[in-house]
Amino acid sequence: MKLAVVLAPYDSGHYRSGCGLGPEALLSAGLVDALQSRGHDLIVHDIGRVGDVPGREIATGFAVCTAVAAQVRAACEDGRFPIVLAGNCLTAAGGVAGETADSIAWFDQHGDINTPETSGFGFLDGMALSSILGLCWRPMTAAIPGFRAIEPERCLLVDARDLDPDEKLLLDRLPVVRASCEEAVGQAGKLISAGATRLHLHLDLDVHDPETLRVNRYATPGGPDPVQLRKTVCNLAQSFPVSGMTISAYDPSVDVARKVPPAVSTLLVNFLAALRKS
Repeated sequence: MKLAVVLAPYDSGHYRSGCGLGPEALLSAGLVDALQSRGHDLIVHDIGRVGDVPGREIATGFAVCTAVAAQVRAACEDGRFPIVLAGNCLTAAGGVAGETADSIAWFDQHGDINTPETSGFGFLDGMALSSILGLCWRPMTAAIPGFRAIEPERCLLVDARDLDPDEKLLLDRLPVVRASCEEAVGQAGKLISAGATRLHLHLDLDVHDPETLRVNRYATPGGPDPVQLRKTVCNLAQSFPVSGMTISAYDPSVDVARKVPPAVSTLLVNFLAALRKS
């Protein structure tokens, strides 16, 4: 299978810091060898430094999305399946734009569906999904070439268990499909019924139960273990038209035993095998 791995090593506007160190850590732990040994034709592209004002979270965050969109688009035009390794969840907007995805499955312990009006901390990544759904930062997302907001009824939010009060209120009003990891494949059929044809798969690695896999400093009890998550994404790959994926939010500094890279490698190997069969 032809693949393109795109590295977006940023965390809240900072280059190669915090979760921005995650993409390279995943790669250097043998991910390329693991994929190539399964017969995949693989290219890797690091977007490098983007934006002209280092440390400015909003400007840099959307500049990263634009750079990722260009690389994902080029991968798709070359017949490659795009896999984006990112520090921040907002980067998924670049994947959506580059793939022209019209639906999204969002695996995350957080809702990421705050807006500037509801966010108590002003954390841009806490508005990542709401940006992709067209609920906020519309001039910024409109500047990402190829971006089209995804309709809320074509969004599957999986295992979001750490929600702000305003996020809960918003999700009560929106037709976003919500599910646990075990329910996700069955609930994803609702996206197809809503007209979905190209699904972007977003995996914030902190969706995992921190008792089984701790990926960053944020930890809320519950969530799937690595085996459960692998099973779900493989079933999605065999059942739905997945056009690309983003993997985000790994901070190597909290993973002293380096359990995360082999878990991600195994997940990707199994997921791509399932995608081949679809």
